[in-house]
This record gives sequence, structure tokens and C-alpha cells, in this order.
Amino acid sequence: MSSWRQSPLWTRQCLAFLCLFLVLGCDQGEEVREVDFSRTVQVSVPIVHLSDRPVLRTAVGAMISPQETHETYLQLLVYVSEQLGMDQEFVQRKTYAKVNDLLGKGELDLAFICSGPYALGRESHGFELLVAPEVQGAPVYYSYLIVHQDSAYQALEDLRGASFAFTDAHSNTGRLVPEYWLALMGECPETFFRESIFTYSHDNSIQAVAQGLVDGAAVDSLIWDYYALKNPEHTSCTRIIKRSSPYGIPPIVVGNALSRELVEQIRTVFLNMHDDPHGAAILGELMIDRFVSADQAWYESIGDLQGHVDAVQGTGGS
Repeated sequence: MSSWRQSPLWTRQCLAFLCLFLVLGCDQGEEVREVDFSRTVQVSVPIVHLSDRPVLRTAVGAMISPQETHETYLQLLVYVSEQLGMDQEFVQRKTYAKVNDLLGKGELDLAFICSGPYALGRESHGFELLVAPEVQGAPVYYSYLIVHQDSAYQALEDLRGASFAFTDAHSNTGRLVPEYWLALMGECPETFFRESIFTYSHDNSIQAVAQGLVDGAAVDSLIWDYYALKNPEHTSCTRIIKRSSPYGIPPIVVGNALSRELVEQIRTVFLNMHDDPHGAAILGELMIDRFVSADQAWYESIGDLQGHVDAVQGTGGS
């Protein structure tokens, strides 16, 4: 990956603020809420913990902030565990890389991860593509370039000398795609933007733009669209000025320590979830049509993007 030279004071202040707090509302005076990026949540349904049941260790990459991740995905993960007759251990980590590392070490069984960490980390970490969600009839998503609703920015070129939020160094839509757009212009983030920060989740990036903490950001279309429908308080303060080509949607992967029998059982639960009324209701809340078998070919273009960025920046894939 490319190296990042952040502007010292402003960047450190905003990065610390965005990493530690979930900002609520478009008015900068509203309440802030602290979240813990490293917590592990043990869940068992029914309420009585069945200690003799095996545990399914799961994680969700930090596409959205920890509090939102917990509230949004926990029902789905508990559903899968219950269908398997297992208890649920839900792990959250601050960065995509940390989730990849846990998968590679055999410390996680299953994870929702971003397409970038899958495409670029699959071989080195040894995890396996399991299934992928289908949203609005297709297993694809996009990168949205967003700015504040009231700003004058109309194109990426207008953001020269502006401040910008990336989500994670390993994110496809939140880092690689905008970096690729700049590479096509012969530019790199360090020289094109005045300031750049990492927010470590797409909803944090949306809020950073809505709050006026940064001028622009690149975010996952699935996250922006979800909030635009379910809770438009922040998205209504932003405007999309560019949409990328489609990419393979963030998949669900399994670690390399699971038996083939269990892997296939997990796959079957996901593939049949939409046929069960309770499972379908959970999917509806997440705006997922169903889960489908995923194809490695869907993610190959992401490696091509990284190769182009490396060639332009002369990083040689570092």
C-alpha cells in the first residue's frame, strides 16, 4: 500500500476525534457518543447460556462504526448460529487488517469483510470465499464521492487543495477507488489534498462531511444508501458527485480452521435464509435480498486498481 504523509496537527486532532466518537446530527453542537472498538460480545439465544454448545466466532469488518455494527448485524449472526445449534461470539476490531489477521490466525470462524481486504488479502491470510449478499438484484456495490450538500464542489477536480476523509487503508470504496481516480489524473492524495484523515468506518466518513469536518469523502454505496433510507439525518447533509464502476460486493468469508462439513453447513444456512420468514425479515432490515454463492472473478478488478495505483505512485505494491 502507498505511504501516507498526514498533515500533523489538524489531522491528528480530527483522526483522534473521529476514531473515538460517533458524531450525531448535522449540527456541530449535538451530543457525541463514545464507542469501544475492541469489545467482544458473547451472545446466546435463548437467554440461558448453553455452555456445552460449540461457539461460532464471528466478526464484521469496520465498514460501519462499532455501535452501528453491533445493532445492525447481531440479529443476523445470532440467526446463523442458532440454525447451526451454536452459540455466538461477536468480535469487533478497529481496522480491516486486524480482522484479516484474526482470520489468518484461525481465531475467527466467519466474517463480513470489505471487498478490498478480500481481494488483496485472500492469499496471504488463507480465508475462503463463502457467500455474498445480493442487493437490489445484483451482488455489486459502488464508491460514492460525497461532499456537503451546501458546498460548491461538483467534481473530484474541484477538491484540489481541500480536506478529505478515507475510511481505512485497506478499503476498496473508501480508499483504493478514490486513490485510483487520482492516479488516472496523475495525482496522489498527499499532493492533491490539503489534508487527509482516516475515519475507520463509512458512517463516520458520512458524518465527517455532514458536520463540515472535511470537504469530501469516498464511501461505500451500500452504507450511504442504507442510511439514506433508514436514517437520513446525515446523508441528507451530503451530496454524491461521482459514482464508481460496480465492484464485487463485500463478501462473507470463513477461516481456514473450520471443517469442510461445518463450512458447507454455514453456506447452506446463508443460501436458504431468504426462504425462512424470520430470516427474510432480518435480511429486509439490512436491505439484503438474499445471499448467493460468490465468485472469485467478481473481485479481480480490485487487484487491477491497486496495480495501477502502485504503478503511478511507483510503490511497487508496498
